[in-house]
Amino acid sequence: MTRRFVLAVTAVALFAASVLAQPAAQARTAAQARTAGREEVWPRRVYAPYFETWTSDSIPVVAAKSGARFFSLAFLQTARKGSCALTWNGTKSEPVPGPRYRAQIAALRRLGGDVMPTFGGFSADSTGTEIADSCTSVGKIAADYERVIASYHVTRLDMDVEVDSLGKTAAIDRRNKAIALVEAWARDHGRPLRVEYTLPVEPTGLEADALHVLQNAVGNGALVDTVNIMTFDYYLAKEPKPLDMGAEAVIAARNVHRQLAGLYPWSSQRRLWAMEGITILPGIDDYPGKTEITHLSDTRRILSFARAHGLGLLSIWAIQRDNGGCPGTIDSDSCSGIKQPLWAFSHLLERFTR
Repeated sequence: MTRRFVLAVTAVALFAASVLAQPAAQARTAAQARTAGREEVWPRRVYAPYFETWTSDSIPVVAAKSGARFFSLAFLQTARKGSCALTWNGTKSEPVPGPRYRAQIAALRRLGGDVMPTFGGFSADSTGTEIADSCTSVGKIAADYERVIASYHVTRLDMDVEVDSLGKTAAIDRRNKAIALVEAWARDHGRPLRVEYTLPVEPTGLEADALHVLQNAVGNGALVDTVNIMTFDYYLAKEPKPLDMGAEAVIAARNVHRQLAGLYPWSSQRRLWAMEGITILPGIDDYPGKTEITHLSDTRRILSFARAHGLGLLSIWAIQRDNGGCPGTIDSDSCSGIKQPLWAFSHLLERFTR
């Protein structure tokens, strides 16, 4: 993950045309019917940090030590451009679905937790191996989603769309059509499902390319349940030193809220806030000059804002960074780059889960 790293958003579908043809009140009723009972699967609001699946770390061990119980597993992608076969992190020897993580997920569930598979990510989105970028068949993409749901018994999917994937309009359209199909499949089979989009953000809100992803979802009848914004790696033209990361995250969330109100005019203010998620990067991100540093004080401000406004999700990139093992290091995958107690961010943010 880097500047176009990871933001997070959630995604009906064989009845797409009829929903779009309905007046706003009818569309709202359809959306409410689709979401009925979903909140019993995961908590109403949840801290779900990203878990780097290219490591050898154990999900239940990390859960036991950190206190986190819900994880976004990053990432699912194809092994090569043009393929329709999913793998963990593009590794041919780790097909999806496959044996990896089955026992660990079962152990996590015994602890009261669960996982959300994440598709895409910076590496996949910049190499054409994100599933909708790589595979040109909407049906095959939808079938891949269905296999992941059925094989790992998950109720949430996360779509991380960033960097090059933001400009691939045909792939964006395929992805949303596939999401609509899998949502209809889940509904027909009595499976609860939330589809989440993770998108890059600026303090001013979603930029045009990221906003287009959601506009296309609306156009295709794909129900977006949560929009998870990545509040780091802003790369502003002029950055004060240091940038107030807590304040900027709150400003970004407020501006995205206004954008969502335009996309979903039938939704209540409460529902729009519940659609939002915020992902932070603990410590030093990859912007040169170390002007973007998220401290625990910033995180407390974001947590307070999320509670007060009823956001549905908080996350960090990534759980493996939640330690102070490399003070001064920029954008490490394995430590925050600041002085902090082990699991300090998770111990703070896990209080959000209810």
